[in-house]
Amino acid sequence: QVQLVESGGGSVQAGESLRLSCAASGRAANIAAMAWFQQAPGKEREFVAAINWSGTDTAYDDSVKGRFTISRDTTNNTVYLQMNRLKPEDTAVYYCNAGGTFYEGVYHPRYQNDYWGQGTQVTVSS
Repeated sequence: QVQLVESGGGSVQAGESLRLSCAASGRAANIAAMAWFQQAPGKEREFVAAINWSGTDTAYDDSVKGRFTISRDTTNNTVYLQMNRLKPEDTAVYYCNAGGTFYEGVYHPRYQNDYWGQGTQVTVSS
C-alpha cells in the first residue's frame, strides 16, 4: 500500500508560478513511475505530466508543454510539478498518481484509490 500526500496548491494571478509536491510513503520503493492529473469542475480527470523512476523520461500534455516541469527526488520519494506562466484554464484540482505504467511516452494510471493523492486546488485568476 502507498500513501500519497500532495501540497503546494493555491490561488495566483495569470502568469505566476506554483510548485506542487507529492510525497509517497509506504511501499514507495516499488513505484516505477508517477504522474500528475488535473480535474476541473464538471470535467473528467485528465493527464498532465508523468515521470519514470530515475527521472530520465518524462511526458506532458500538449497544453502544458513548455510551461510545466515534472521532476522527482528518489531520496525522499517525492515528485514535483513546477507550473510557470499559469493560465486561468489551468484552474483545477491536481492529483498525484503512483505506480502506473509508463512506456513510450504514455502513462497508464493505477486507478485504485490507494494510488491517488487527496488532491490540491490550483486557482488561477485573470
